[in-house]
Amino acid sequence: MSTLFDIEPTALVVPDNTVTRDQLPNLADYDLIVGNLSGGKDSWLMQSVLMDAARAAGVADRVWTFHATLGPLEWPGIEYGGQYYPSVSELAAQQSAASGVPAERHIEATKLTLDDDPEPYDLLTYIAAYGCFPRLGTRYCTKAFKEQVEDASFTPIINGLKVKLGLAAKPNAVKLTRRVRRLKSLGLRSDESRDRAARPAYRNVMTNGVRHLDEWCPAKDWTTQQVKDFHAETGFPHHWTYDSYPGAGNWAGTSRCSCSFCILGSKRDLLISVQRRPRLAELIAHVETVRGDTFRPDISMHELIALSRQPGAPKGGVVIPDETPEFQAMKASVMDALSKPPRKETRLAGCPRTSLPLLTDTCASCNRCA
Repeated sequence: MSTLFDIEPTALVVPDNTVTRDQLPNLADYDLIVGNLSGGKDSWLMQSVLMDAARAAGVADRVWTFHATLGPLEWPGIEYGGQYYPSVSELAAQQSAASGVPAERHIEATKLTLDDDPEPYDLLTYIAAYGCFPRLGTRYCTKAFKEQVEDASFTPIINGLKVKLGLAAKPNAVKLTRRVRRLKSLGLRSDESRDRAARPAYRNVMTNGVRHLDEWCPAKDWTTQQVKDFHAETGFPHHWTYDSYPGAGNWAGTSRCSCSFCILGSKRDLLISVQRRPRLAELIAHVETVRGDTFRPDISMHELIALSRQPGAPKGGVVIPDETPEFQAMKASVMDALSKPPRKETRLAGCPRTSLPLLTDTCASCNRCA
């Protein structure tokens, strides 16, 4: 079985301002270690490598896991051929447990409204209210629905560590003898995009008077094939959306397992998603119509729906009815948001939308999604 140390690394440098003054983190230097799990194939690899490193450093008891759920926009669980295949949220929890993290140290959280009685606030409603879809340079979906949710989720734990570690007398103290040190581990890999290839494997992402947050991508130099081989070697199942149909085991479905309609997804992935979740695609297209913005600068959801019906389009293999109470609640919330003025004026991106490839993995017109 491959290990982190079997993979030929890219050139490593000592990063600036990290807790460990070396090319890679010493996990014993951290008070809190968090594996960020999406439920995708890279998450299982990342979490496995992270736990191996934590055990080697004698700090496995400091490892937590976290999943920022996007609710109805995530790939759901499905019954197919008499067998149930879990949702990404369910699979993230299974990844955590299989790696050896106790259930009480796995957190699943979502963005909430700011009302006196907070309720889940789904991303599509946020888009409808905001007036514009996320863009590569303005990915508020990641910031507001993942990073901020994670930071809020671990605030009580960090406050408890202030007292437990003797850094302050009270949990709400802002003057500490030293900052609480947290390591955030992600399953990002170099061969997913140019941006991720350029991203350091180990870096500091935030420091204030209370917290020091570093980021580590232990799977950064693994290839996609090595990740698939790792799943085969460990016997841990990958999510059903990677296959042409649930249970096929052929990795012929979508190449990503995140939001069902991720703005970073290839056109092939998006066309499969349209066929698998037609009701969600139509709802996104309705947001386009009302707000006058497009799902992506290079292609709209209306165009993706049309392309999915053409000969030669990839097959979804399965259709999700999306008749759950959660989906109906999201639809009602989206329609309510669309009945009000948007918070931001729509300005369509200027990327030319010509020569749109049907089955390629990248956008020929601007190549921003590679």
